[in-house]
Parts: sequence; C-alpha cells; structure tokens
Amino acid sequence: MTHASMQDGFDTDVIIIGGGPIGLTTAAALAHHGIKFRLFEQRQHPKPYSRANNLWARPQELLASIGIRDAIAKNAYSITQVNTLLNGRPVNPVAIADVPSPYGPVLYSGQDVIEKTLTEQIELKGGTVERGIKAVSFEQDADGVTVTIGRVSNDDDHHVEGPTEQVRARYLVGADGHDGSVRKALGLDFELQKLPHVINRQLDAKLSWRRSTDFDHLWFFYYPHGFCGVLPVWEGYHRLFFLSHDEGIPDRDPTLEELQAIAREVTEDETLTLADPIWITHSRFQHGAAEHYSAGRVYLVGDAGHESLPAGGQGMNSGFHDAVGVAWRLAMALNNNATPVVLESYDHERGGEHRALDGRQVRGFENSVYRGAIKDIAIDLAARFVPNISAFIQGTADLQQLSVAYPESPLNEDHLTGLADLVGQGAPKAGERAPDAKVVASDGRSTTLFDHIYNPDGFSWGWTLLAFDGRDAGAMTSLRAAFAEVQGWRFIRPRLVLAKALPSASDAVALSDLDHEAHTAYGLSTAALILIRPDGHIAYRGTADHPEKLRAYCERMFGATAA
Repeated sequence: MTHASMQDGFDTDVIIIGGGPIGLTTAAALAHHGIKFRLFEQRQHPKPYSRANNLWARPQELLASIGIRDAIAKNAYSITQVNTLLNGRPVNPVAIADVPSPYGPVLYSGQDVIEKTLTEQIELKGGTVERGIKAVSFEQDADGVTVTIGRVSNDDDHHVEGPTEQVRARYLVGADGHDGSVRKALGLDFELQKLPHVINRQLDAKLSWRRSTDFDHLWFFYYPHGFCGVLPVWEGYHRLFFLSHDEGIPDRDPTLEELQAIAREVTEDETLTLADPIWITHSRFQHGAAEHYSAGRVYLVGDAGHESLPAGGQGMNSGFHDAVGVAWRLAMALNNNATPVVLESYDHERGGEHRALDGRQVRGFENSVYRGAIKDIAIDLAARFVPNISAFIQGTADLQQLSVAYPESPLNEDHLTGLADLVGQGAPKAGERAPDAKVVASDGRSTTLFDHIYNPDGFSWGWTLLAFDGRDAGAMTSLRAAFAEVQGWRFIRPRLVLAKALPSASDAVALSDLDHEAHTAYGLSTAALILIRPDGHIAYRGTADHPEKLRAYCERMFGATAA
C-alpha cells in the first residue's frame, strides 16, 4: 500500500532513534505498511553478544503479522519443554509449546543474530539502517518533529564529529534504550528501583553434561539463595546464568572456572564442563517503567520506556508488542484513517502493560531469589499438587504472553458482556487477543481465522470483521446488513463465519464452521459481530441485529467516511 503524500517540509514520515531489536522491528513494521522512515543508530557496529535471546508465542504472532517471523526462526532453536528442579528435586516439566498458537515452540537465538536478521529484512523492504548517526536533540510542534543529528567519531560512538543537520518528520519513535535521551527529553524519566543483595553471573559457552544438548529444552534450577538457568543460544552455545544473593560473591566478572564450579554444584552433575566462552559478565538489577509511553508526536518503544528485569525473558518480547502496536497506528494516521483516539490508545495500552509487567517481574525475583527455607517448603509442597508451578515461580503463569490484554483500552466497545445466552464462560472480550480456530474455505480447503485476520489482502493495517451466524440459518439478512454499514471503510475486511447459514455467490468471503470450532473459541451461540484490530486484539463485540452500533463505533475510530 502507499500512504498519503507527504507535504513539503518533511524529510520522511517517521524518524526512529535507536537500532536495537525493537527499533529495527518498528522500522520493519513501518516498511511493511508502506510508511517512509529514517532510523538513526549511533553505534557504528552491532554489539557481538547474544544478550536478549528468546521469542515467546504471542510476539511471534505479531512478528508473523508483519512478515518477519520466519526469517528470525531460520536462525533460532525451537524449545518445546522446560525442566525445573527445586533444590535438586524435579517438579513438573512444562510442555511450553502446548499453547493455542501456531507458534507454540519458543525460539531461542541471540540478540546479535536477531538484529542482523532484522536489518536484512529492512533492506529487503527497501529501507536503510543509518549507523554512526546520533540524534543530538529534537523539538516537536503541532505538525511534526524536527531532529538534530550528527555523525559520531570513529573512536567514540557518543561524540558527534563535524557539523549537524536537521531532519523533519511527522512522528518520532524513541527506541534508544533505558539509558537513551528521548524519554528524558520528554520529561518522562523515572527513578529506578534497585533490588538489594542480588547479583547475576552468566556466560555463553560450549556445554557438556549428562543432560541433553539437543537445543530443544530449557532447564531452571532453584537452589538455596539462588536461581540458575541453562538455555541455548545460537551456533551451538548455551547460556548459563546464576541469580543469587550476593553474600560472599565478588562484584566483578566471574572466571570460567568459578562458573563451572557453581554449575556443577547447582546441577548436581560433576561431569559438567564449560569451554570456549564468548561472553562472561555480571550485573545487578534495577527496574522501573515510565508513567507514559507517548507525549505529543513522540512515542516510546521497548527499553526506551522501561528498564526490565530478566525474570521470564519478557523484556525484549514486550518491546515487540510496542513496535507492532505503534506502527499500525501510525500507518492509519498517516493514511488519514484514524481519529485521535487511535494514536492516544497506544500510551494507555502499552504504558499500562509495561507497568504491570514490572510488578510481575518483581514477584518472579521474589520467588526465585528472595525465597528462604519457609517459602521453599511451601513451593515444594505446592509443586506436588499445582499444575505449571514452575511458571508460577517465575511470576506469571503465561510466559508465552498470550494473555496480554487491554481491558480498559479506549479502543474497546463491548455489547455482549453479561449476556449469558450469547457469551460462553471464558469467551474473549474486547481488548483480549482474538483466538485462532480451524475453518473451511469455500473451495473446501482447510484454513484458520488467523489466515484472514493478519493482513491477507494487501491492507497491511486492515481490520477484520468476523460475522458469526450463531448456528442460525436465518442470520444472513442481519449479517449482510452489518457489512453494508461498514462498506465505506475499505480497510475493513468482512468475513462470514457460518455454522449453519448458506451464503450466496455475491456475499463476502465465507468460512464454514460446521464443527463449531470458531463459534466455541469466541463463546458465541447467537449471531454476532466481532471487529478485530490489525494486531489481533478484539476491538468491538456486538449482536448482529444492531449493526448501527458497529457503524457508530467505526465513525468514532476512523472518521465519518473512509478517506
């Protein structure tokens, strides 16, 4: 798609400051939507370390929606099981891939590999990553943002050498990390909360031990005063990290011999051997999240708006939600198809989620490191009876992020809540992720709802209207009337989901649901309308016999007529 023409005086539509994985994903998403951008990264070369290295199911869905997930998967290991030991005793293994998503296996790679892949994807889409360019300052006004940039010296990525210049865009995205300048310039900086008496020691190295090295498992070992993880990184390496109380531990990078000794003790495997390390480091922890994730025409993504704890490997993954979420909103606005509430909803949703994530990660640390004998006994007893106890210990029962939802989003409108005859128990509501389900296309091919929700027809930021017949053969009249109400918005793609009614050749795309899998997934027993956003979250739910409510919703979101 092409976006609305830029007016004179603008060099591009969006400027992105920061070329880490989230800034790169934002650029890839904008390129996917046909939006012009410039991405400035002051580092002249990517860091050659793995750092953040995993992708959970829900972020994979989002990356698939902008066409880059498969490229990352080619350079990643697929993890299907998590093994957990509590003070030497195995607790229930978690079949981590057994989730309702086409991307259940967790991908483990390395941040350096992911950044290289994302850069390649941007270039394939016609974009460029401008390295060695520092954003010195920016100013925003009612129409756009002006950024002053300069080239850094060969010896110092932080020092600008030579003259500066100004570039102008309609919007600015800050992706410059938790130490970056964008958040601070907006007055959104926050005081970091330090976790006392906790230290992390870790390395990436070749691993030999008496457990599997097939790169499809994770291991977590809870030991007195500490927590160890063994996880794969790309090219045949494993990462071992040790979160523990800092008593008696020197505040420096550990040696290979020191880490091998503690690894043997924690895993109870005296044969464990570590070799050829490519990264040995140590760190202490602090955390926090900004009060807002946007101000005027400037938006924050990823670490630019928070400092994340490593509990559950959620930090980079949460940033993928940001990148995809801000990109489709900016694409709609730049195409004149969004009222202000669409852009305003980004701060409400993503800022709120980051603050909630911060609380979950603190709980994970409390369960992992600040345990003590009494908590260990309680967890040990619970592990005998509570399913998925190892995920609970990490502070959340949904490491895969499939439950990320925005129940109070200004984009939500729900007319089905409380109607027991329409909504089954646990039915997904407005703000929640729209579930997938198997259906059958008109030519008899098996397909899924996801095939029709995520950009199937050229409108990369299109919304999908699922019209369920509720197993009522006479529902077609109402469903056709609903489609007529929204036909002026060409980016709304109508889909009939029919468990009983028969469509005609002139109707919209019809999907058969005679086995009621889709109706059951959405908890529907009566004809209903479900409008789904470009990021796969439900925005609107209503009965099919009141299509005027759907039209009013669309006017509030998109304007009175399609642009």
